[in-house]
Amino acid sequence: MDRFVWASGLLEINETLVIQQRGVRLYDGDEKTQFDLGTLLLSTHRLLWRDHKRTECCITLPLSQIVFFEEQAAGIGKSAKIIVHLQPVPPNKEPGPYQSSKYTFIKLSFREHGQIEFYRRLTEELSQKRWERISVSQPMQSASKPQAGRVRAVGIVGIERKLEEKRKETDKNISEAFEDLDKLMKKAKEMVDLSKSIANKIKEKQGDISEDETIRFKSYLLSMGIANPVTRETHGSGTHYHMQLAKQLAGMLQAPLEEQGGMMALTEVYCLTNRARGMELLSPEDLVNACKMFEALKLPMRLRVFDSGVMVVQLQSHNEDEMIASALDTVSQKGSLSSEEYAKLVGISVLLAKERLLLAEKFGHLCRDDSVECLRFYPNLFLTQD
Repeated sequence: MDRFVWASGLLEINETLVIQQRGVRLYDGDEKTQFDLGTLLLSTHRLLWRDHKRTECCITLPLSQIVFFEEQAAGIGKSAKIIVHLQPVPPNKEPGPYQSSKYTFIKLSFREHGQIEFYRRLTEELSQKRWERISVSQPMQSASKPQAGRVRAVGIVGIERKLEEKRKETDKNISEAFEDLDKLMKKAKEMVDLSKSIANKIKEKQGDISEDETIRFKSYLLSMGIANPVTRETHGSGTHYHMQLAKQLAGMLQAPLEEQGGMMALTEVYCLTNRARGMELLSPEDLVNACKMFEALKLPMRLRVFDSGVMVVQLQSHNEDEMIASALDTVSQKGSLSSEEYAKLVGISVLLAKERLLLAEKFGHLCRDDSVECLRFYPNLFLTQD
């Protein structure tokens, strides 16, 4: 601590603030000092410690006095520290808080964290040695000899330089971010093409693929890629856009609808479509308008709205009588079922399961028991028993 000198706490003309951290305690070697929980500042020339309660109390250490430094990890009840090893006391040293010390190192204890970034920035400054390239025009003044006129100019210049550096750093970060985004968008189409290629290779194996659910799910995702999605930029807007979008949706949804038993909720279609389109996301309104075009374009599917308002995409070949008969058969085997139980048995969403049961009830094949526990469906015994 005998290397520190008193200072005004203001930056000199050619000095720039690099980083500052609150809640730092100073150690003289292994011993605690009275300099507790202050603000530690790193500039291009110095380390400065300032008491946040007494702003006039400030001590400083030139970076040229540092030989090397190291990290000390935090422990139980102990904060992380940076150990700074120092050169011998110079003969022309100005007055400071300590006249002499038996230690040749100090410790910076970070009580409010921030030591990782401070260590990194200190490493950069010591490697660059900017204090040698940027000489301070006038010697640094101690707290005992302030010069009011020069101090005011120095403070304004220091603030302006700090703001200018922050602006330049922000501009650089924004530019790098947009460069990364451009690269990602260029790679998106390549990734979709690759997924389609892998999916085709999987299909060529014709049954040799493992039945493991993870592999099946991955192969299903790979088959959903759309290399050239229909967009407003490529197909305009209005009816023409929705017609082209409907044709592309019909080709994409054919296989998933067949796997789902010929019917899929519009919310599932929306998620499936946007996942396949990658960066070119589709709005809910455009999806609904495109689905309404299915029947007019004589495509193999249609948009259906149940009495409850639930919207689904359904294959034209979907047999409603078979769906009702299947629901009746499953409920009859189990005695009674709720929507959640039926969905688990059949392997469809709870929303679609409920609509199938309600449809069977509408045609008189099922009866309901709406209790506090849940809504359950039973076979209609009036149709089967005298």
